[in-house]
Amino acid sequence: QVQLVESGGGLVQPGGSLRLSCAASGSRFSINTMGWYRQAPGKGRELVATITSGGNTNFADSVKGRFTISRDNAKNTVVLQMNSLKPEDTAVYYCKTVARSVVTMSDFVYWGQGTQVTISS
Repeated sequence: QVQLVESGGGLVQPGGSLRLSCAASGSRFSINTMGWYRQAPGKGRELVATITSGGNTNFADSVKGRFTISRDNAKNTVVLQMNSLKPEDTAVYYCKTVARSVVTMSDFVYWGQGTQVTISS
């Protein structure tokens, strides 16, 4: 099993910034892609940004130029820096990782519990 612990959500005014962190832990697993998804009220879960263990990144068009993603492979942590936040960024943000069992060599998907981000004046 892999556990994901998220932190950093909250309430911020439009134009502000927030930083979300996620730490993955689990023995006998190799952490591969890490990323963030979000789900706004009444909508489906959507990709925000992902980063591979090699540092390749992918962003939703709606956040390009405003959000950055980074990771520390040694600590299995990923950080989403969100700038120039807009009301439409309001959602529950979920950390996700694809982890490979070093025993079975099978890939598994794990999700964090979610953290609320609210952009409002």
